[in-house]
Amino acid sequence: MKPEYGPLEYATAFAPGLTNPETAAPEDAVAARGKGVVKRYNVYRNNVTVGLIDALAAIYPAVQRITGVEFFRAMARSHVRATPPVSPLLFEYGRDFPSFIESYEYARDMPWLADTARIERAWLDAYHAADAATLKAETLASVDPSSLPQVRFVPHPAARIVRSRYPAVAIFAMNRTDGPVSPLCSSDAEDALVTRPDQDVIVSRLPAGGAAFLIPLIKGESLGAAAEAAFDETDSVDLPANLAAMISAGVFAGIQQGA
Repeated sequence: MKPEYGPLEYATAFAPGLTNPETAAPEDAVAARGKGVVKRYNVYRNNVTVGLIDALAAIYPAVQRITGVEFFRAMARSHVRATPPVSPLLFEYGRDFPSFIESYEYARDMPWLADTARIERAWLDAYHAADAATLKAETLASVDPSSLPQVRFVPHPAARIVRSRYPAVAIFAMNRTDGPVSPLCSSDAEDALVTRPDQDVIVSRLPAGGAAFLIPLIKGESLGAAAEAAFDETDSVDLPANLAAMISAGVFAGIQQGA
């Protein structure tokens, strides 16, 4: 006699083989009108795999354009088999894909590809982030100058930073459009700032020291501590210009004064 399954128990028994072609069909699975269980399970398994690959292609279009469709889908298939989804929301899938790319044997000659993927993931997360009003420059200007080192900023829910040793911002930008791709002559490191002050997600390149300055602020550290971190990385950072640009870009939602 076959056991009675609730929805959760059935899913637990049915799901593991959907992304692993070496896993046999569940013993208790049945097919309508006596059709072959194994064949129908394999069809379903293939549909799931293709659906997850399509989801990765939608999340990482620049990566797919760089590698080409055939290479991308082979890489994505390997990722799907190694990393089953843990959320019913497809846009949540593929968070580990940039790290997978970094270790993927056939992408080793494209060391900047993983960081390009990280920017794409940050773009999608910013797009789905909660709405919030952005900090106005006049709000910060009203703070007593002697209190500025103690000011802490409330980050906007959409603000993201991606650091890279490669020109990942330029690579991302040129491959998120439909036009022809021009040769990239730079090998400079580029840190990406991803924001969504209004409806549109904006990806921009942070200036020298900008990421070292901004990361502590997003973590809730004081303006004074963030300034020290920036100067520890480079003595050429322009803090007032950086802060003004960050406020203009919508990185912050507010400020906190005091301890």
